[in-house]
Amino acid sequence: MLFELWTDEDKTLAVTYGSVANDSAAWAGRVTRILDAEGVLLIEYDTVSVGVHPAQVLEDCQAVFGGE
Repeated sequence: MLFELWTDEDKTLAVTYGSVANDSAAWAGRVTRILDAEGVLLIEYDTVSVGVHPAQVLEDCQAVFGGE
């Protein structure tokens, strides 16, 4: 499975995907957005529990994209 992690120094992505209200926010909230290859938003996680979130994302991505 291929995925990208993006750097967002100017908070453009954080504003676009709802992690902050505006670019003057001190820090972004912890959210996850899963997009397809065309950039279409498929899955949103607005509440992230670090203990279970990676497994949840992996399971959901396998269901949506297939694979092991």
